[in-house]
Amino acid sequence: MGEDRRLAAVVALAQGMAAAHTPRESWRAAALGACRALAGSFAALSVWERELGRLRVLVNVGDRTQGEEEFPAEETYPVHQFPEITEFLHERWAAGGEPDAWVETAEGPSAGDPGYCHQRVAALRRRGRGCCVVAPIVLHGRAWGELYVARPAGVPVFGRGDADFATVLASVVAAGLAQTERLEEARRLAFTDSLTGLANRRAVDVRLEEAVERHRVDGVVVSLVVCDLNGLKRVNDTQGHAVGDRLLERFGSVLSLCGAMLPGALAARLGGDEFCLLVVGSPADDVVKAADELCRRAAELELGEGVACGVASTEDPIGPVRSARRLFRLADAAQYRAKALRAERPVVAGREGPDDPVVRLADAEPSGEGAVERRRFRGRVP
Repeated sequence: MGEDRRLAAVVALAQGMAAAHTPRESWRAAALGACRALAGSFAALSVWERELGRLRVLVNVGDRTQGEEEFPAEETYPVHQFPEITEFLHERWAAGGEPDAWVETAEGPSAGDPGYCHQRVAALRRRGRGCCVVAPIVLHGRAWGELYVARPAGVPVFGRGDADFATVLASVVAAGLAQTERLEEARRLAFTDSLTGLANRRAVDVRLEEAVERHRVDGVVVSLVVCDLNGLKRVNDTQGHAVGDRLLERFGSVLSLCGAMLPGALAARLGGDEFCLLVVGSPADDVVKAADELCRRAAELELGEGVACGVASTEDPIGPVRSARRLFRLADAAQYRAKALRAERPVVAGREGPDDPVVRLADAEPSGEGAVERRRFRGRVP
């Protein structure tokens, strides 16, 4: 391959990874870009899991053989089978350089003690491949994993120049992976409450919009639990904000624990002393049961005074839910009623008959003569 073609291949690899929106897309772009750059027929990207002592395959692309899935759930190999590459598991390289790629062929040695060469060569023969080039990936000064590209039997095998080029490609992949890590961290921070580690209001807004759309299109049940932690102001005023923060953290843990009772529930802190659970797909009664457990556990917290909890579910008689805003208003109105009644259990919208006070409260005009006065929602209006 000429220098111009190799440069174009490097640029295409970098652009493919830069355009990825998720880690999976980034892994696939890395493997595909390297496969094309080296004129291979198959490529894989794998990560070293030090704590488990294994190499885990993240993605397989190209001409896959039986048992090779694109995104395998559990394709792993023990590190002890690769004595040469385990030398790269040290935190840093004393000499200051990075490990180079190397080539294996199906004609290589496959007898003797089971070791790195034996495993690679045996795999090539078993899968009908003629050769492979393996390039360790170094990220943040540590061995992150490896890039593997293979060619079928009967075509020219990789040479030293290909191995050197694979080393360059591995460096480009490492840069792409670092960028993906930074983007994922930025997304995590953007959608995470820094104090409790739960999701934040922005995350709830996005997920609730998506959930209500699924409800409108497919009839999926969507439920929202909104709760207000009682006694936080008293704790802040009498014992200081550090103690108040501890109460918020403890309640956040309780909320997360109760949310785990409901598959896929999103536990979030909306801000201040307000929290919520967003649940998609679970029956409304299961959500109420989890909310009841939440109230019970919150009442047992040493510093607090329990929680006011409201529930709204599209499975209950609350009228049509065509927007995220309306479901939020219903859950918040139920929470407001629970607080006014000093209820020890959750108040559920739509379960008090045709003239349900929660539904009336949620659907009332927020201001004006004769309207029910209540606090305004802080969320954006869809």
